[in-house]
Amino acid sequence: MASLGLIAMTPAMAESDFSTGATPSASARVDFEVNIPRFIRFQVGSAGATIDEVVFDVAAANVGDGTDVAATTNGTLAVSLTGNVGTISLDATTTAALTDGPDTISWAEILTSSSDAALDVPAIVDAGTGGAEAITANVGTRVVARTADWTFGYDNSAVYGAGTYTGRVTFTAANP
Repeated sequence: MASLGLIAMTPAMAESDFSTGATPSASARVDFEVNIPRFIRFQVGSAGATIDEVVFDVAAANVGDGTDVAATTNGTLAVSLTGNVGTISLDATTTAALTDGPDTISWAEILTSSSDAALDVPAIVDAGTGGAEAITANVGTRVVARTADWTFGYDNSAVYGAGTYTGRVTFTAANP
């Protein structure tokens, strides 16, 4: 029994080789393993816990005249998506239309564009999750490393009651 305990405690040895003769040569092999975790890193706008607010101030003379309105605050947000899981699904979720008390403005009034079609803004719907964008690998076969600027505008296609209409979009990147 004591000899079994000594065997269990014998340290592991690296491979070795021994050679003699006129031109001796010895070699030893070592195996390596690197473990990389699966990850997705996604950022829209400011870093950290900041939730950016995109603000549109429509001039009274232009309310509902069909002239697109650029944002006065955060009209363009930097977007970064990095992951090593292959294709990444990107979608947008809302709980309701933009609201001011009982009045609403459809998310369809918010215009979106991206500086990179390969990292496009997903569809934003009035309640729920819109259709997802498939963001494909651009580094090798499984790595996504994309950046873009997402720009938002207000379509201004109808007259709405005076007020401040608010709402939140949650963009989500996931491995399908």
